[in-house]
Amino acid sequence: MINLHWLILLPIIFGTVVKLIPLKTAKKLIVLFQAALLLSSAMIFIEVRKNGTILENIGGWPDTIGITLRADLLASAMVLLTCLLFLAMITFVQNKHYADHLFFFLFLSLESLIVGIFLSNDLFNIFVLIEAATLIITILIMYKKANVAIYDGMMYFLINVVAMSFFLMGLGMLYKKIGVLDFYALETALSQVKDPQSLILPYAFMITAVSLKAALMPLFSWLPKAHGTPSAPSVVSAILSGLYVKIGIYLFIRLQTAFLPLIDTSELFVILGFITAIVGFVLAFAQNDLKLLLAYSTVSQIGLIMIGINMGTPHAYWGGLYHIMNHAVFKSTLFLTAGMIITEYQTRNMNEIKGVFRHMPTVGVATVLSILGIVGAPLFNGSISKYLISYGSTGTWIEYGLIFINLGTIIVFVKYSQLLFGDSNKKETAHSDILEKAVVLCLSILCFLGGILGSALITLLFKVNFPVDLLSDGIKLLLFLASLLIGILIYYGLFKKKNYFAVFNSIELGFNEICLSITLFFAFMVVYLKITL
Repeated sequence: MINLHWLILLPIIFGTVVKLIPLKTAKKLIVLFQAALLLSSAMIFIEVRKNGTILENIGGWPDTIGITLRADLLASAMVLLTCLLFLAMITFVQNKHYADHLFFFLFLSLESLIVGIFLSNDLFNIFVLIEAATLIITILIMYKKANVAIYDGMMYFLINVVAMSFFLMGLGMLYKKIGVLDFYALETALSQVKDPQSLILPYAFMITAVSLKAALMPLFSWLPKAHGTPSAPSVVSAILSGLYVKIGIYLFIRLQTAFLPLIDTSELFVILGFITAIVGFVLAFAQNDLKLLLAYSTVSQIGLIMIGINMGTPHAYWGGLYHIMNHAVFKSTLFLTAGMIITEYQTRNMNEIKGVFRHMPTVGVATVLSILGIVGAPLFNGSISKYLISYGSTGTWIEYGLIFINLGTIIVFVKYSQLLFGDSNKKETAHSDILEKAVVLCLSILCFLGGILGSALITLLFKVNFPVDLLSDGIKLLLFLASLLIGILIYYGLFKKKNYFAVFNSIELGFNEICLSITLFFAFMVVYLKITL
């Protein structure tokens, strides 16, 4: 087993070294390197699962003074997921013309930073890593140098700089009050604070930034610009939507755990998660652009995850964490297949794309398996995580709200699935790259395996046991079939000929409006905490 710091440093070191090697050879070496990194992350995960949390003090400094890396079960599982997805993406781009030395250096550097964020135990170090990742993501969004991509990339950069300024302000105030920024020491120190009111400002500053990173309502306007940028490489969109947005959720969990003895805002974030989920699928349904629909549906799924981790019941919490993993897999697959479809059909307009199943059969199969995952079809990964969240909300209004949210998701992907059928103007079967087809097919099969092996995987990943009995499987099947039938009837009966939500497409927040929404969210959090504490 390698040390934790090498798991962070090796990708960026290797990305630098391969610049000295001919590109054709470098591409093959990067795949082998990424496979080895995945194996190393798996070994660390096994060690953590077997013997508990791994702490590593860089430079031998005492705890809370130097840089400390921490690999607990959640962090090591997220690192494992990161290495798996980056292996898939690097394999996917092997034959892409834009995949040159610089692209691989930036891509591997981003992997280093993401792994570092998951393993870092210090809030200031996390701030630095996120700022560096923001710069790299901006360059990757603009990599093909299209005008729209440059605009979207700069919007993403500036908005995230503003948000992380709030985070830094909160850090400074917290450090002045407590004197530590290490998560372990922070939990201990906060438990000894007598006056919760003194922590309102630092908490509000940091949770505002984290809520923007997680794309919560009303701070999600930046996400479609970044994830749905027309010319951004599909692997960049897949990593951003499938993985990077989860950093906001991960930090949210860490912050909530640290502040819980004094500040509990879980009820508020259940409501915000619910609103986010509804607004997300409404705006997704309004889109005719392939990538924008997928980007807005990510907002909806983020809302669902936030409901799960804030419900306060074990089933809902672990269901929310498992949905993080599931969403990473099926949304990455959907973005990759969308990229392949756009390349083949030379359009992003879903009204102009028909017959994908016939013209691109492998892509069609992968898309269907991923859709079955995101809508929570029985035997697929989304059904397990959604069932646990629903079970954990039994007896509350959220139980029925979740049915409504999933119905909205079904309607969105009934619309999306239309591109699979019909007569295509493409007469011959597409000759897609074999590596691209292999990657999307393997990822989509994981959607199925994550369902039939769901209980075992949850036990493996989180050391908790939530068996699903056959009766509940039957109930899930009936509920899903009823929701699917209603979703099809609603779409074809009400929205097939006219999209009544299309009016929302004209609503686009500029930089000033987004900054205003950040400020208003912060002010709302301060007032809410003043009233409730």
